[in-house]
Amino acid sequence: MSTSAKQPPFLKQGSVIGITCPSGYVPEERVTYAITVLAKWGFRVKLGNTIGTEHFYFSGTDTERLSDLQDMMNDPEIDAILMGRGGYGMSRIIDDIDLRGFLKKPKWICGFSDITVLHNHMQACGNIASLHSPMCGAFKPETEYQTYLETLRSALIGADLRYETQPASFNRNGEVTAELTGGNLSLLTHLIGSVSEVDTSGKILFIEDIGEHLYKVDRMLLTLKRAGKLDDLRALIVGGFTEMEDTTRPFGQSVEEIIFDKVKEYDYPVCFNFPAGHQEINYTLTLGATHKLVVNDDGGTLELVR
Repeated sequence: MSTSAKQPPFLKQGSVIGITCPSGYVPEERVTYAITVLAKWGFRVKLGNTIGTEHFYFSGTDTERLSDLQDMMNDPEIDAILMGRGGYGMSRIIDDIDLRGFLKKPKWICGFSDITVLHNHMQACGNIASLHSPMCGAFKPETEYQTYLETLRSALIGADLRYETQPASFNRNGEVTAELTGGNLSLLTHLIGSVSEVDTSGKILFIEDIGEHLYKVDRMLLTLKRAGKLDDLRALIVGGFTEMEDTTRPFGQSVEEIIFDKVKEYDYPVCFNFPAGHQEINYTLTLGATHKLVVNDDGGTLELVR
């Protein structure tokens, strides 16, 4: 793979995937079908102690969630870690994670949403590639054979990944090859000023979000811009911005207009409507890996460079 980030080993038949929930509570039944599908893919599964357990909003106390995640990161038998769900809670334990063993023998971390904190922490502290991917809740009988879910398996085994998007009115044409980074917008903003802060210089930035007021999206993007995170991008990819809310007095711009307004002064490519984020169609992205992005009048293509 042509990338500056360290790549964990790809999985093979019989490889072990650990499932843990370091953030919000997840019912055990939401994990059950994921185990079934992972077995069909040829993997073995090792469940953590935070599946089906709860402590108020969370899947356990901070200590319990940290211990479960740490055990899986250190376990030599586990080749990848799939998160049960996102929600909130990773920020409460991120500074207590001991990465020393993990950095010597990294494994694939799979998830999105609140897992954006862990993705960026690993990139900032160890330059480790990871997978912005569906989590256990995406595995259902009706989705088992959906292409987007299969992209998680493809990413884990090192298969080629290439995605296409439809034309969008706010797209900006161009072609770049660069490392991909990013994740959930609210979490990327939250990490600014911390040791887990996202590094966007010379990279393709991917953003997505859910359930935010339009003015808050505007404010978060302004925070990224004022922090210099939009200045030196090679490209911007905009994923799903779902369930956006407006105020009683309208903000006056659509989410697409808000986003483009923050990058209109630059000349790098911009690709809207990328099928990843808090939506059913959520394709897997290899963060930390080099990708080729082409945006033209026919839409966009994003291809993993190996």
